[in-house]
Amino acid sequence: MALLSIANLGFSYGEVHILDGVNLTLNSGDHVGLVGRNGTGKSTLMKIILGSHALKPNAGQVQLARGVRVGYLSQDVDLTADLTLREEAGLAFAELTELHAKLDALTHAMADAEGGTLDRLLKDYEKVEHRMQAAGGYAVDHHIDATLHGVGLTDHFFDVKVGDLSGGQKGRLALAKLLLSQPDILLLDEPTNHLDIAARQWLEEYLMSYRGAVMLISHDRWLLNRSVTKIYELEGGQLIEYPGHYEKYRSLRRERHQAQQRAFDRQQTKVRHEQEFIDRYRAGQRARQAQGRQKRLERYKESELLDRPIELDAMNLHFTVTHRAGDLVLIADSISKGYEGKPLFRTLSLTVKRGHRLGIIGPNGSGKSTLVRCLLGETECDAGHTRLGSQVSVGHYRQTHEYLDLSATVVDTLRREVAGGLEQPARDLAGAFLFSGTEQDKPLHDMSGGERSRAVLAGLVAGGHNVLVLDEPTNHLDIPSAERLEEALRRYAAPLKGRGENATGGGTLVVITHDRMLLDNLVDQLLIFDGHGNVRHFYGTYSEFLEAQRASPRVGVAQSPKTQAPAVAKPTRKSGGNREGAGKPQQHRFSKLTTAKIEAKIIDLEQQLADVDRQLAVGDVCRDASRVRQLVSKREELAGTLEPLEQEWLRRSEAAE
Repeated sequence: MALLSIANLGFSYGEVHILDGVNLTLNSGDHVGLVGRNGTGKSTLMKIILGSHALKPNAGQVQLARGVRVGYLSQDVDLTADLTLREEAGLAFAELTELHAKLDALTHAMADAEGGTLDRLLKDYEKVEHRMQAAGGYAVDHHIDATLHGVGLTDHFFDVKVGDLSGGQKGRLALAKLLLSQPDILLLDEPTNHLDIAARQWLEEYLMSYRGAVMLISHDRWLLNRSVTKIYELEGGQLIEYPGHYEKYRSLRRERHQAQQRAFDRQQTKVRHEQEFIDRYRAGQRARQAQGRQKRLERYKESELLDRPIELDAMNLHFTVTHRAGDLVLIADSISKGYEGKPLFRTLSLTVKRGHRLGIIGPNGSGKSTLVRCLLGETECDAGHTRLGSQVSVGHYRQTHEYLDLSATVVDTLRREVAGGLEQPARDLAGAFLFSGTEQDKPLHDMSGGERSRAVLAGLVAGGHNVLVLDEPTNHLDIPSAERLEEALRRYAAPLKGRGENATGGGTLVVITHDRMLLDNLVDQLLIFDGHGNVRHFYGTYSEFLEAQRASPRVGVAQSPKTQAPAVAKPTRKSGGNREGAGKPQQHRFSKLTTAKIEAKIIDLEQQLADVDRQLAVGDVCRDASRVRQLVSKREELAGTLEPLEQEWLRRSEAAE
């Protein structure tokens, strides 16, 4: 059954055509994704479907089936500041709340009623109770709580006034309230903006089982892969339909674009040959024939000539490493940090080596950004110490832009990053990141979050850093820009190739992100925060981490062959002993070894560990429990041998400095 029909829809802002002949049919149970570059009109289309009085189409029509309810999650939430979070969520069941009140009033009235009055009240009570049960009954409280928990709002916040919530908490509340209302058509505009990975996973499962129709605008490629069965791309004011999920859309779009380009090239070749004939014989004996061909060519251009396929502008991203870093890049030794009695991480030890690709994940507010600031020396630890390795140059992309000079223009900002602070190289760099003309001279405070993000990324490109620490780098980027960033980071963190200006790769990467596709395609190890002060280290990709969770659901994020060794937090390391045993007595064990021999032993042990990891990654091995236990035991033994060697190497490095 068609819930929504759109025919030849047109909409313009002044002379700018945003929607031009849009056609769409949405049936019950359809789950579709709406993609396109920022500013192409995706949110505008949703608002028109909703019936926004501020947006009246110039042409075409939008028809909703009789009685269909449409729910819309905008990027700008509208909530009641004086209500508590729990009360605001309950407004999704306003009718049910009213029925509860009527039932309570009838109960009080029946306490004093007699005879015919009591009989009438009993009948009214039965009617109201029947309506209440049809609307969800007493189970609605559980439904509200479960949905709030699903989007990451715990009981701790239930009695907090909406006006006292953070922007992210308000966004999650608005999403929960919309989902609780269960409209026939669910219009979601960037629903994952304020969600951590656990909440995104919950939302995926919710949408996959949602019986109504769903239209989803999202930069979350993982969500689009799992939650929709059709993609509509808004391009040049028109909707183009692609069956399947996001990866299928990418493949079909590439094929379509290549076919369009081939057809365009054939036409251009035909036009060029015709024009050459016309020019050659315009004034000769065959002038009459040339004139006839000229008229046919003009008619052909008017009626059949194809437009050049649209090329999506993409940032010219290429991260280079100017100077090679030492073997050890970031070192943390038994560090702890907490705020107001809440531990973020405890006795955490970590060594990031050159070439590592580390992802950091966990709930919002669990301490991921704080850990990065501690590693970089920007925030002091409560206990333990951190240090940067030798020859390390860090490029730090922060999640927020408060640290920027928002009064500076794009060019002024980039002049601080380019060699010599020259204007022309700064303008060239700005142009490569899609800032053209007057945009280069706009102050940052007049720009969107996405535009500021591009300016910051441009500065990182100019820096030539050998370590990139990125905190939610794709938050403000559209999908093509995020994919271009992902490609550039993959090249940056690849093994070093070439020399001098021709060198590529060789960088070290630390990424905090909720972008699961970015994680899966970039990193090969994860730090997982649980939000209660515990941090685990997983050696593998994000997909492998999910497989490990499914295989061992009882042990949560940590217990798979790959996660058991070597653990990040020292107290969980099985083979390394306690901290007292890892102190001075262990250092003396190697006092007779030269530094060169220690380095050789470290390299040999790392190679053995890598070999064990490769065996653990083989599917047949993972299914052999006995073999897995042997390999895990061997890995723990190797890790236990490696740790004191690394500590001795660090001790000597610090003493030499």
